[in-house]
Amino acid sequence: MDSITHTLFGLSLYGAADKEEKTKEYKRALLFTAVAGSLIPDIDVVSKLWDTEGLYQMWHRGITHSYFVAPIWALILYLACVWIWKTKNKKLFFIGLLSVFIHNTSDILNAWGTGILEPLSQARVTFGVIPIVNLVFWLIMLSGFLAVKTHKKSSHRVFRWVWGLMAFHVLLQSVVGYNLYQTVKQEYEQVALSADFVPFQFKAIGKNDGNVDIIQFDIWQKESGVTSLSSDDQANLAPLFAQNPQAKTLVQWSPFVVVVNDEQRLGVYDPRFYRNGESFLYEYIEK
Repeated sequence: MDSITHTLFGLSLYGAADKEEKTKEYKRALLFTAVAGSLIPDIDVVSKLWDTEGLYQMWHRGITHSYFVAPIWALILYLACVWIWKTKNKKLFFIGLLSVFIHNTSDILNAWGTGILEPLSQARVTFGVIPIVNLVFWLIMLSGFLAVKTHKKSSHRVFRWVWGLMAFHVLLQSVVGYNLYQTVKQEYEQVALSADFVPFQFKAIGKNDGNVDIIQFDIWQKESGVTSLSSDDQANLAPLFAQNPQAKTLVQWSPFVVVVNDEQRLGVYDPRFYRNGESFLYEYIEK
């Protein structure tokens, strides 16, 4: 998910906690833990500063997003609360753990993919049932904030409903996406799913040998368009990898790629992000 959504998740998690009869120090520590825990896995963006081998695509959403590392982040946040606010409430550790878990899990729901099993596996887990920017999440959380401010409703009760509604939205999207995936899987050797910004609209990307189809489904799960692409899977990619290391990383990172081998370019791109005639995840060299 995007950073705005992760921040809103943290604020909503803080809102869902019962803070009655809690000290000011505890409330501050709780707010810090919920928001920082919702953002801290993305600290991997700083790896861009020393990436000289084109590995950032694998580093981002890698080890910092692993479920195995989540307790370490939670412990760091808890110790920070002890140091800054002298608060030793063990609930802060579990709030931190939950906020990191929500971050990592929400990231695997979109098409970008996450290394939630690192260091045991470098596989990028992706379900593609939620868009990276989900306006439905924003609307539900904004409604919760407005309900608390304008109607003076109990914060923790309102935001527990907020979390319930967001979970229900994910469930509906997942059911629709799974059914589409199973339908398309019958016709293609490789299939990937990508949710659009409009709820219940999806793209299914299927590949058979050198043929890739991007199938657009409308809100009623009816095909509304197909874009067909050709991939030169027999092309020698060694020169590409030697001159553009990011291309090798992209091939490792993506479920599958389209290989471009024409008179001008040798390259690869991820068809899940193909829009308006090109993919923004495209690595190539000029011939």
